[in-house]
Amino acid sequence: MATTALATDFIQIVADEMSAGVERAVEYWLTQIDQILMNDKITALGKLTAVQGVLRNYERLTGKGHLQFACDK
Repeated sequence: MATTALATDFIQIVADEMSAGVERAVEYWLTQIDQILMNDKITALGKLTAVQGVLRNYERLTGKGHLQFACDK
């Protein structure tokens, strides 16, 4: 019984750490996008291009394939 409780605690700790890591990563990428969108010195087209650059950087760093943008369709 103690072994099962220990295994369950370990699994919960690992899951919590993974969840926290995902949350930090999402916050990082969304903060970059938010900073671009809130910058009044960048035109609408410049903002779109900059946000696409952030997404391309995400693809490169994570090894994800090409993300499909609505404007690419």
